[in-house]
Amino acid sequence: MAKKVKMKKNKMKTHKGSAKVFKKRQSGSIKITSQGTNHNTGKNSAKRSRQKRKGGSLHLSDYKRVKDLI
Repeated sequence: MAKKVKMKKNKMKTHKGSAKVFKKRQSGSIKITSQGTNHNTGKNSAKRSRQKRKGGSLHLSDYKRVKDLI
């Protein structure tokens, strides 16, 4: 009688570029930072810099695409 071999399930690899941009919250939603905050920010007004600190959440339609990457 042949022995049954259990096959391992293939795991999805983490997309490292996306993992650096998106962070998963405890509630399950995905946090994303505002664009244009990494460099060349000296030309921006103080008001603009303050507003960009906040960040936000990923939209539901984008969430469906991104959730498997991170």
